[in-house]
Amino acid sequence: MLILILFAFIAGVITVLSPCILPILPIVLSGSVGGGKRRPFGIVAGFITSFTFFTLALSTIVKATGLPSDLLRNVAITTIILLGFSMVLPQTQLFLERLFTRLSNYAPRASTSDGFVGGFVLGMTLGLVWAPCVGPILAAVITLAVTSSVNLAAVFITFAYSLGTAIPMFAIIISGRGLLQKNRWLLQNAAAIQRGFGVIMIAVGLSMVLQLDRRFQTLILEKFPQYGVGLTAIENNQFVQNQLNALRGEGSGLRSAELLAAEVKAPELASGGPWINSPPLRLTDELKGKVILIDFWTYSCINCIRTFPYLRQWYDTYKDRDFVIVGVHSPEFEFEKKLENVQRAVTDFGLTYPVVLDNEFSIWDAYRNRAWPSHYLIDKNGYIRYVHVGEGNYDTTEQAIRTLLGEEAVKDLPATELARTNPNPRVAALRQTPETYLGWGRAASYTTENQILPDQPAKYELEFPLDTNQVGLSGLWTVERERVTADANDAKLSLQFTAKYVYLVMDTIDGQPKKVQVFLDGQPITVGATAEMQTPGVFDVTEARKYDVVSLPESGTHLLELVVEEGTAAFAFTFGS
Repeated sequence: MLILILFAFIAGVITVLSPCILPILPIVLSGSVGGGKRRPFGIVAGFITSFTFFTLALSTIVKATGLPSDLLRNVAITTIILLGFSMVLPQTQLFLERLFTRLSNYAPRASTSDGFVGGFVLGMTLGLVWAPCVGPILAAVITLAVTSSVNLAAVFITFAYSLGTAIPMFAIIISGRGLLQKNRWLLQNAAAIQRGFGVIMIAVGLSMVLQLDRRFQTLILEKFPQYGVGLTAIENNQFVQNQLNALRGEGSGLRSAELLAAEVKAPELASGGPWINSPPLRLTDELKGKVILIDFWTYSCINCIRTFPYLRQWYDTYKDRDFVIVGVHSPEFEFEKKLENVQRAVTDFGLTYPVVLDNEFSIWDAYRNRAWPSHYLIDKNGYIRYVHVGEGNYDTTEQAIRTLLGEEAVKDLPATELARTNPNPRVAALRQTPETYLGWGRAASYTTENQILPDQPAKYELEFPLDTNQVGLSGLWTVERERVTADANDAKLSLQFTAKYVYLVMDTIDGQPKKVQVFLDGQPITVGATAEMQTPGVFDVTEARKYDVVSLPESGTHLLELVVEEGTAAFAFTFGS
């Protein structure tokens, strides 16, 4: 943990060199003018408090209140605009500082003239709009926060990052104030300079409302494509990545693919919802006395989809013998949280057993699950007796079901033909490229040529050849937690893969169809074209779902290149053989 804290602190310090700080820099510089001598200390204290608290607690606040996740950011932007007006119209500044003082219960003994309270409020707003500047270490902490897995280590790491960021911020503010005091012309025109910064703050706030700050970053990166590249390298070394894996946790710790002793009581399912194909179910009520298979899945996951024939057959075969399957849909991507999307997927896949939506990852966390698909078998007394992660081992899983049901219950039923004839269909595909995530939250396959800059438009350049299982970007892209989004036409996504079939979860961010051109080994795809392609080598992305990209006669290693239009989003590659 100490290593991660140190690297988080260093990452915070070097954030000042990142392109994402450019739209926010005028707000930081505004701390150099106006206010009392304690204003810089107020700004730093407000930033550290705000950034640390909201990084760790924002998802919890959203869950508890039901408020939109961007509401607090909008409040912060509004506050920035109001503070800008207070600098343009000095007569309003005293009123605002007195108001903030009363709201914070800091006075009557606090002085409004020393500027601390006004600075603290400005720092609080900075903490709420700073999130796009975080790197891989803070990204891992944010992922923990989204899944309600915040621990003491996450608190210290976040605090270290905010403290590291505050040091150059404080230095900028103090240097600006020192320059103002030493230069007679600047000192004589301090009031005009303050009004100028006020106008800039108002303009920055309005640009954030209109999302022009993102376009500004894109313009800067088009002019200076190497600006900021390499700043995240300090966080991307293997030692730090190993520490992050330990921070995330390694799962339930239960042994996989063998029958377990009745030692671990299964957590309840009541925290999820809504339910599909069934009213809400509880292990200690409606499901008491049954053998239960809990299937963690998400509808765009090709690995999950390949397990459905086995799940359907087990359910149809044993459902009258005190056996039930409960599908727990824990969404991998935001669009998978919509009830109507999951309902359509349940119908399309022919799933007739109960399915519960686990949008808040409550059930996922209760089982300490870490992957899709995962199967947990619960015996009639409510104990977890078998765990299997991923595909395969279908014959072993079915034998565990039969054992827990008891010989008397299944004596007249042979094991299902599907599982016996195809016990592990992935044995022949051990060299197959693994599932490849594109968002920074779980990205692990980008070539070192691409230094990923989280949550900000960046111009990427890729040099070939790629190694097997490596992915790379060319052109203007924004790499977000779950996806990559093309910020210009002719952006290219490349992958060196080993498989027979390639699938990609995609979406269009503005609701308009987006064309995708497919190249295989440097040529427009012919052999390997899929039914998605109405035009040879080209298909349209029209909705959020899994798209069939390559379908070859046999498995092999190939270079795949996708040239996409602006507004195309890609989430994760999956494969088949």
